[in-house]
Amino acid sequence: MLRVTKLTDYATVVLAALASAPDRVLSAAELAERARLEPPTVAKVLKPLAHAGLVEGFRGAAGGYRLARPATEISLIAIVEAIEGPLGMTECSGEHSSCEHEPHCGVQSHWRRINDVIADALGGITLADMLPPPAARKAIPLHLARAGA
Repeated sequence: MLRVTKLTDYATVVLAALASAPDRVLSAAELAERARLEPPTVAKVLKPLAHAGLVEGFRGAAGGYRLARPATEISLIAIVEAIEGPLGMTECSGEHSSCEHEPHCGVQSHWRRINDVIADALGGITLADMLPPPAARKAIPLHLARAGA
């Protein structure tokens, strides 16, 4: 099975919570409540998101986090790579391959092509695309909207 990790899923949920209040700075505790995640989990995803330049952190009594740029400018590939590192479907499809079979492998170019297609697909979807429609955001709390309720 091919899927992103739970942390990447959680990072997307945390970013969606920030995107739902783009003019506010939200504390990690507020984000945990909005996303219905445990505070340590939220703290764990905020660090690489900040390192990747997707969120900005502010210190102090009124500190917290906000998106570093509009949700329309944050692609899913940026989120995935912030948490998981560069996309690589196989050892040889990433930038730095260390596969001993690479010199005589006949399928490497196909895996690279598949890797590129998936990267392009993730790059074509933004955080804004992942948000529920505006009417649904007002009517359904974020955690229920995410669960598909």
